[in-house]
Order: sequence, then C-alpha cells, then structure tokens
Amino acid sequence: MYNNLKTQGFFLIDVDVVALNNAGKSVMSNFDNGIATKTIIKNGRTYTYVSGQAVRYWWRNTLQKNLGWNLSPVIREDKIAYTNANPLEYPDDDVFGYMRAASEEIEDSKGRKKKINVTVTRVSPLKNSVIVSASAVRPVENWSSMARQEGDSVPYGKQEYSAIMKGMFSLDLGMIGTFSNYNKTGYQNLSEKLRNEIVEIAGHETIKDPYVLNKELVQLPLETRKQRAVDTIKALKYISGGAMQTNNMGDVTPKFIILATTITGNHPFSHIVSSEGERGERIKLSINGIREVIEEYKDTFVDKIFIGKRSGFMDDYDKDLQELQKDYSDLISYTPVNAAIDAYCEQLANQMR
Repeated sequence: MYNNLKTQGFFLIDVDVVALNNAGKSVMSNFDNGIATKTIIKNGRTYTYVSGQAVRYWWRNTLQKNLGWNLSPVIREDKIAYTNANPLEYPDDDVFGYMRAASEEIEDSKGRKKKINVTVTRVSPLKNSVIVSASAVRPVENWSSMARQEGDSVPYGKQEYSAIMKGMFSLDLGMIGTFSNYNKTGYQNLSEKLRNEIVEIAGHETIKDPYVLNKELVQLPLETRKQRAVDTIKALKYISGGAMQTNNMGDVTPKFIILATTITGNHPFSHIVSSEGERGERIKLSINGIREVIEEYKDTFVDKIFIGKRSGFMDDYDKDLQELQKDYSDLISYTPVNAAIDAYCEQLANQMR
C-alpha cells in the first residue's frame, strides 16, 4: 500500500561561540591562515548558516553511531564518488537517495552471461533546509595560536558566533522502502536483479504507482519501512556535528521542535520565527503565526501536532504555548523536546501502511 503522508519538522538550536560550518580562507582576516564561517546576506543583514549537505552528514553519522545503521560504502572512481546504491542492504541509500552508473551481469536467451550498464537514481525521501541563524549575527574574528612547540607560536584567526538557528525538513513516508524501476529519469531506482530480490523478501509482487499511470512499485516489508522512518526522526535526539568541535563544542540537538504529519509536500511552519529589534538581532516566536498555520492548513494535518521545548530555552513563551495546547487540545501536544519526538514517532509508526 502507498500513502502520500509527509513528516514536516521545524526546529531551533541554540549555540554559543561556535563555528559550525566553515567557508575556507577568510579574505577579511589579517592572518594568512584566517578561517571564515559560512554567512549569507538578506535585506542587508548577515546571517550565519550550516549548509544542507553538512546537516545531512551529521544526520547520517548519528544514524550510524546512535541507531546502529550500516551505512552504504562510498566508492571513488577518478573524480567521482557514489554510494553502493543498494537500499535493500543499506537504509541510508533508501532515506538519503543516490545516483550511480553501474553494471550488472545477466544471462541472455541462450544462457550466455553478459554485462549491461545500469544507471540507477533515487530522489531522497528526506529533504532538509540549511540551518540558518534566526536573527542577524555579527561573527567576530578571534585570535588563536599553536603554541606547544619551541620558539614563536603560530597564530591564526577564526570566526565565531553565538546564535539561535532554525532549520526544517520533510520526510516522505510513502517513499521510504518504496521503489520504481522503469526507464525514466529519476524513476530507475533499482536494477532488475535488486528489484527481484526485494519482491522475494517482501513476499508480494508489486503495488500500483499512484502518480504514474500503468506503472508499478515494489516495497520492502512494512516493519522495515516503519523502523527506517522512526529511526530517521529519533536521530534528532542525538544529532551532533560541526566544525571546530575540539575548542568550540556546540550542542546542535533541537531546543524547540514541531513535528506533524501532513498530506501535502509544502512545509507549513517555515515562517513562525522572525527577527526583531533595530538591528534584527533578537528572535521572536510567533504564536499567532502557529495559530494561523493551524487554521489555514487544518484540513491537511493528520492526527496530532507535537511541539517540544527544552526548559531554560525561550521560557517566556511557556504560557503562550500552554494556551495554544489548551485551545487545540485535540490537535496539539506540548511537552519537552525528546518526549515530543518519541510521541510523534509512535504516531508515525501507526500512520504507515
């Protein structure tokens, strides 16, 4: 069975004196080996960010270290690199997608073995944004040095910042463990050999593709699909990463999170946090913005919306969030962060078919 449900997630992290994602040599530094952090300009103001690629790297590593995932090996050839492209054996190939030009050995009608080229691609069921500061930030260059050797120390500069940062993601629950293998760009997920292995393991033939007429899909067993989806969300409780962690360790687990299941691909919570103040350096959580999203998209939410917040973070909004839960008691659950993630994962498992 195929469903079109999507997990929509929005989160905030709170970091102090970090350099989570560097941009190489700083052209503004007085040091020859100064390092710049990633920044972007919007409306004339500077915002620090972590690239979407870096976020996925953190996510993958967390799934391996904390959830026991066996990650797909990376194969390098000349100037290209790709994973094994085997979503049956490697769950990260399933969830994070892949592209690989491969060859496969088959038998022709006369029983002779020959190799054929098989290019397989898979669009990732997991989409994520960059993690960007929710308010304007002015990174500062600080002086550091390597001074353990005899003689003069070796100075270098690095940009550091403190910020509340926001990110969002969407996980297509119907796509997890579900594959097509017909000859169309983006739809050749599997080789014929791997397709047959999945059919054999799943114990059934195919299901109809709800979006492409007269085409069929193959699926992994339901319990496997559920586990991969749940693990992907649960990894947020443990996620870690970032540059310069030795001297600038930062906790990148969510301090505020919203998790919901919708029937649409559009992310409803993208604009519930804004900046304020003369320089735009303070953040504001828009409770009215959350209310507006609930009212305007209430027909697209499936079951409950889970909101989690860590005590000590944005405590001024506690009463407002409690009132929100009271006003939408049949729709909203407001708890600590990890409790919200666990409760949503339980709901998610029941929603998958």
